Amino acid sequence: MTDTNRYDAIIVGGGHNGLVNGAYLAKAGLKTVILEQRHLVGGAAITEELYPGFSFTTFSYALSLIRPEVIRELELTKYGFNPIYMPTAFSPMENGDYLYLGPDRDENIREIMRHSPRDADAMDRYEHDVGRVLQLMYPLFDRVPPNIFGKSPEDAQDVAWLLGHLGSAEPKVVHDAVRLITGSISDFLDDYFESEVLKGYLAASSTTGTKVGPMSAGSGFVSLMMAMGEHDGHLGSWSFHKGGNGGFTQVLGTAAQAFGAEIRLDSHVDHVMTKDGEAVGVALTDGTEFHANIVVSALDPRQTFTKLVDQRELPGELVEAIDRFQFNGTSAKVNFALDAAPKYPALGDRTDQYRGFVSFAPSVEYLERAYDAAKYGWYSERPYLDTCVQSFLDPDMAPPGKHVMSCFVQYARTTSREATGTPNGTTSVTPCRQRSKSSSPASATSCSTAKWSHPSTSSGSSDSPKETSTPATISSRSSTSSGRHLGGASTAHPSTATTSAARAPTPADVLPVPRDAWPVNRSSKTAPPAGRGCHRAPETPAGLTGRPLTATIGTQACQAESAARRSASARSAAACARSPSCSASVACLSQL
Repeated sequence: MTDTNRYDAIIVGGGHNGLVNGAYLAKAGLKTVILEQRHLVGGAAITEELYPGFSFTTFSYALSLIRPEVIRELELTKYGFNPIYMPTAFSPMENGDYLYLGPDRDENIREIMRHSPRDADAMDRYEHDVGRVLQLMYPLFDRVPPNIFGKSPEDAQDVAWLLGHLGSAEPKVVHDAVRLITGSISDFLDDYFESEVLKGYLAASSTTGTKVGPMSAGSGFVSLMMAMGEHDGHLGSWSFHKGGNGGFTQVLGTAAQAFGAEIRLDSHVDHVMTKDGEAVGVALTDGTEFHANIVVSALDPRQTFTKLVDQRELPGELVEAIDRFQFNGTSAKVNFALDAAPKYPALGDRTDQYRGFVSFAPSVEYLERAYDAAKYGWYSERPYLDTCVQSFLDPDMAPPGKHVMSCFVQYARTTSREATGTPNGTTSVTPCRQRSKSSSPASATSCSTAKWSHPSTSSGSSDSPKETSTPATISSRSSTSSGRHLGGASTAHPSTATTSAARAPTPADVLPVPRDAWPVNRSSKTAPPAGRGCHRAPETPAGLTGRPLTATIGTQACQAESAARRSASARSAAACARSPSCSASVACLSQL
């Protein structure tokens, strides 16, 4: 061991949590090194140029839950912190109408009144009641939860503070807090509103990145957590960092280095070294050793305690608890390069609605039915989509006149009924094609080849939704040579879906055709009927040609198919062709 490999603190993983931790330790005067296995820091919060000229927020795609204390104490503005406020929210409806909310409160009330005068009157009461719950819960964000079973004076003091804090609030505020924390957001919203689209929009955040539906117990807590995020002191607001979330983590890395932390890239930690039951350092896969009295893991618990640490060094109850810990990833992330701005028919050439999130959640029932598939380990036939055309906020993300779009999809699965095993803990859904005897190749319905990778296959950290991205990663490749993406004709590029300027994508077209429009015989290879939606790949308009589409997401994107995956394709193509969810969901991910 050399002196250059002796540190006061070692951070395993250069994701946003590892960078923040390392910056604080370095600021406190500790000699700190941050070890990241990839060629760049950021973990799930990265920006990558997957196609020349187009920059994508590969996983994590917005900012909100970053604590203002972190921004201030690490002086992030000094190092380039530049969040761009997202002022709008747009929710398309299945009948072609929409809900559009912007920065003008009076206009928002008039917009809600369009759908329900009663709901416009109730909005003030709802925001007032939720706001009081947020003010009650906000101080808990920065405190360690009290140990109610502890016997020390400090534990007793912490419990007394919590009881005093809750006891100082009005009973209704505490009651609403308990309802949101333990109950469903659907029940809570029913007390205030009647408009389906308004309730769908408000309930959508309760499902983001989680395996719950809006009618599930606990969905109220997820909604409350999302509302705790802020931009410039305004709770419930979201922002997009200049250069994407990769731009944000580069700022964190710069700040950490300014405080004295050392960042080593391409440094894959193999295991934590221990002595007499204590961590004393880490060893890389190439054999290099680093020693320190403090070892911090920014990886998830399972990787940390089952892969990096010898389980014989750990208490048995901890190992058992980690083994029982469930990673129920249900989200997929798809990124698009667009030749033109999306167009929504009811708004014509208007584009200001794309300066925030576009939420495809026309009702609570729509969200709950999307969740139904996840309960049984399958994809949503009619998924909830949380999209953002980020180049409207940061034009440098795409070439002039073109755009990038982020699409967060609920619900997907890390495993599936049709899946077959492949190396490295991944599963693959094999490709299939449904085609009627009279249909042309251009009108055939196709399933994508999709690969999900569990968080345990990555050395980066993954935490909360939107900011730290999804529990599952997916790279999908369409088996068609032409198709539609968000309802638009396309010219596909090798790592992104690119929409032709001749037919800009129409968000309304994403909403699939009703279930009863499907053929009665679902085992038939007859293609689903024509209509709006991602159930089919319509004929390419005259004059447009298509190349194989590959929508890539994740750190393993653009990699070649493995031999095991190719052999799995032959074994289960027939099973996939018979599956009613095949063209209803997997194709949806590849044709959006």
